[in-house]
Amino acid sequence: MPVKFSVLQRSLLAGVVAAALLIASFLLGAGQGSAAAGGAAASGTARAGTAAGRITVTGTGTGSGTPDQLTLSMGVQTSGGSVAAALQQANRAVRAVTAALARRGVRASDVQTSGLSIQPQYGSNSPVPDGYSVSESIQVTLRHLGAAGSQISAAVRAGGNATVVDGVSLSMNDTSPLLSTARIRAARNAKVKAAQEARALGRALGPVLSVSEATPAQPLPEYPMAAAGSRSSVPVSPGTQQLSVTVTVVFSLA
Repeated sequence: MPVKFSVLQRSLLAGVVAAALLIASFLLGAGQGSAAAGGAAASGTARAGTAAGRITVTGTGTGSGTPDQLTLSMGVQTSGGSVAAALQQANRAVRAVTAALARRGVRASDVQTSGLSIQPQYGSNSPVPDGYSVSESIQVTLRHLGAAGSQISAAVRAGGNATVVDGVSLSMNDTSPLLSTARIRAARNAKVKAAQEARALGRALGPVLSVSEATPAQPLPEYPMAAAGSRSSVPVSPGTQQLSVTVTVVFSLA
């Protein structure tokens, strides 16, 4: 026998059916979203694997050469009963030093004032200065090592007992050939390292992705000087200057 529903019952039944359809649609959409998320995660893993297919290595190379110039750090130190007296003596001594260097062929542009100090001197348990000391320093570039020894000796003699020598440093006027050699050797060293690592991983070495270079340092060796007043030419041994370059190279793996 057919079942009859009242108007109220039919309304309630329609609402239940609509709710069921909404829930089904929601569940279907959630399932599709999870599948898409899973696909995206898989895609992200693949990209990460591709990005990880690279090798980063550092290579070091050196270049050696013979220094061809010398930098002399020297000055004078005097004392007097007043600032004016001590400064006058120091000025006179520095002028004598620079004149002696000029007579030995040193250009005025290669002599540079590098310091001036005026200090009071105190006696024992006295708050009042009983004199003053003055120090004047210069930095001199000697561009011909064959003549550098005699130039230094002449400067020391001209300053007399007021002369103070802080030291010398030898360097190369043009380091570009050394840097070029060091860069080439550093790049080759990096490539050898990368090829060894790639073979160990069972992979082929791909092209270079990036290269960066550390700023090379230029060591300046210090040498002791002869005592003031020596009339013999100061011996100068240039030795060897070495520059080192480090590069970081990123290779892809084929």
